Amino acid sequence: MDRGSYFEHDGRPAVRFERTYQHSAERVWAAITEPGELAHWFPSAVRMEQRAGGTIEFTDDPNTGPTSGTVLTFEPPRRLAYTWGGDELHFELEPTGDDSCTLTLINVLETSDTAARNAAGWTVCLAELGKHFSDEVADGPHSSTAVPWRPLYDDYVAQGMPSGAPVPGEAGHGSVNTDG
Repeated sequence: MDRGSYFEHDGRPAVRFERTYQHSAERVWAAITEPGELAHWFPSAVRMEQRAGGTIEFTDDPNTGPTSGTVLTFEPPRRLAYTWGGDELHFELEPTGDDSCTLTLINVLETSDTAARNAAGWTVCLAELGKHFSDEVADGPHSSTAVPWRPLYDDYVAQGMPSGAPVPGEAGHGSVNTDG
């Protein structure tokens, strides 16, 4: 399974993922912006005002309560960014052929100790997106058919990715965190 990497993004801690899909940028754009598509792989239900400066709302995540953020960038079908709590999510799409596209996901972190936790969560989420694009059952990162989160987290920690943030489902928190 493709791993995420830890780095600094404009002086802030971040994790980065890159995946190439055999789909057009427009198709991948739909997967990262349309609520019905996001339901297959994203850790929360999402409602977004599709414009820079718009509001984005996150609900139905078993690990967090409802929250909202701000759309920072909305440039179909290439760039999308928004705030989520103290984090930012940046999506960039680069066509690599007529029917293929590379998705880069950068999760700019509020604190570095969330890196391993979030990297494991995004690895689960992106595995679900890959299943969705392959026409396999993709019931989302919280489903029983999703890749298990804990071994991924343990691997990221063993590889030296910053860790230590609370993990929902442990030490008095909610269920195991699969969000990014």
